[in-house]
Amino acid sequence: MSKDHKTSQRLRIGRRLAMVSVATSAALAVGKIVIGWMAGSTSVVADGLESASDVVASTVLLFGLAVAAKPPDEKHPYGHGRFEMLTGLALGFLLAAVGVGIAVQSVLRAGADHEPPAFFGIWPLIASIVAKGVLSVIKLSYGRRIQSAALVADAWNDTVDILSGTVALAALGLTLYDPSRFLAFDHYGGFAVGLIVIFLGLRVVRETSLQLMDTMPAVELMDAIREVARSVPGVLGVEKCYARKTGLQYHVDLHLELDPDLTVRASHDLATQVRARILEELDWVADVMVHVEPYEGPLAGEREVSSRKVPPQP
Repeated sequence: MSKDHKTSQRLRIGRRLAMVSVATSAALAVGKIVIGWMAGSTSVVADGLESASDVVASTVLLFGLAVAAKPPDEKHPYGHGRFEMLTGLALGFLLAAVGVGIAVQSVLRAGADHEPPAFFGIWPLIASIVAKGVLSVIKLSYGRRIQSAALVADAWNDTVDILSGTVALAALGLTLYDPSRFLAFDHYGGFAVGLIVIFLGLRVVRETSLQLMDTMPAVELMDAIREVARSVPGVLGVEKCYARKTGLQYHVDLHLELDPDLTVRASHDLATQVRARILEELDWVADVMVHVEPYEGPLAGEREVSSRKVPPQP
């Protein structure tokens, strides 16, 4: 199976996960908003609004993955993968904005006089916690495996849904336990949900911004590139190694140290072997640009000569 086919297959699975997420979030949003309104619970309605934002977020993710799957062309020789990062960045700003809206509305309603919420308002929260728990584990695991910033961002969004649902459930539970003392806690729960969503949005913005700024990948990934390069016979060292993310994969700039007495053709052939082996063994690398540098240290023969001791003169 070719690397392009593997990438296309991963993107298809990512789009399927996004479609499942859209359907699940839509059902939960409608359920929580309607039941929360009928039960008179601010925290349940707030959590429903957060789920409604998930529908928009997953739809944006679906669009981003579709664009990222387009092959390279004349104007985009590195492919369209970075649109997937832009999708993750948009999700972060969207989440932060939704969180501000939820927090403000909850605070404005905190001082209003009203009847205590009904007990049946807890059921959509429990359903949401269970459903989002399953989706979060699946999307986070697969998103990290295929290096998808947008899918990981959406998985963190689901993780926060679990936290926000738990907070809303706790706040509603306190209000139901003693309405005379904890009536306002239902509104405070909605405010807490808003703060959680804001924090998540800012975190997603930070992580995707670092990727768009060509931040170097983890040390383990860079060491793997160097190790594969050095495994090719004739490579004497790796002077420099850079990598930048372009969607689900990385483009690598590699500076090899070779015997300075090699011909241009021999150096070129060796560099081609290094590139081919990296692409073969590291499926998260999209392409490698190899530069050749003269090796400045002692070669094998020179090291052998220098290691011999000169006998003392009589």
